[in-house]
Amino acid sequence: MMAAESSNPSARGVLCNAGAGAAAGVIAATFVCPLDVIKTRFQVHGLPKLAKSSRQGCIIIRSLEQILQNDGVRGMYRGLSPTILALFPTWAVYFTAYDQLKKLLCSNEGLGQLSVSANMVAASGAGAMTTIATCPLWVVKTRFQTQGLRVVGVLPYQNTFSALRRIAHEEGIRGLYSGLVPALAGICHVGIQFPLYEKIKAHLARKDNVPVDSLSAGNVALASSISKVIASTLTYPHTRQFPVYIEFTGGGVFLADC
Repeated sequence: MMAAESSNPSARGVLCNAGAGAAAGVIAATFVCPLDVIKTRFQVHGLPKLAKSSRQGCIIIRSLEQILQNDGVRGMYRGLSPTILALFPTWAVYFTAYDQLKKLLCSNEGLGQLSVSANMVAASGAGAMTTIATCPLWVVKTRFQTQGLRVVGVLPYQNTFSALRRIAHEEGIRGLYSGLVPALAGICHVGIQFPLYEKIKAHLARKDNVPVDSLSAGNVALASSISKVIASTLTYPHTRQFPVYIEFTGGGVFLADC
């Protein structure tokens, strides 16, 4: 994950960041999708009732085995297609909004570097715009991941686009944006992670006596990981209370709703 550092970013720079973030996000989302399916089901339906067996083990492993047995490999990757479809617009919207808000706030403050509070405003504003723009895709994602646990007799969704059409037809615009209000309330995750990410990068750059743009990939990954862990720990009660969450995977901001 990497935020644009220039206060006057070009369209090409935004597109490059969006493309790089989307490519990394595709790899990350594909790799962790089975765990994401389990997490979403736990958050929405609670701990599963697993069949009794003589072999006891980690509930995550046993849940994976149950999904594999009941739904096959396809069940472990439910919701992956809308996730992949949303990655590029997510990054494009976020970086464009984040960079423009930083530029606006920087000119208002008359300083070369944003304060922590101004950075949080920029990150939160960009997160809100991204959430609103990509919400329908994350609604579809979570419904895919939980439809195996839905009421018997309800027709399953076939693919991303048919799901979007069906939700719009059956539930209207409210269905496509269900869970948006509590999701926007959880924007504080973004407001914590991105400013913290940039502060850690600046600290590492000073420590190594190099420009922020010249930080090694390892230091960038370290800053990203530390900021993610702290932000997730501080905001997890919100994500557990609602079956809606905002999350970074490979750097993207994701909204999911049941």
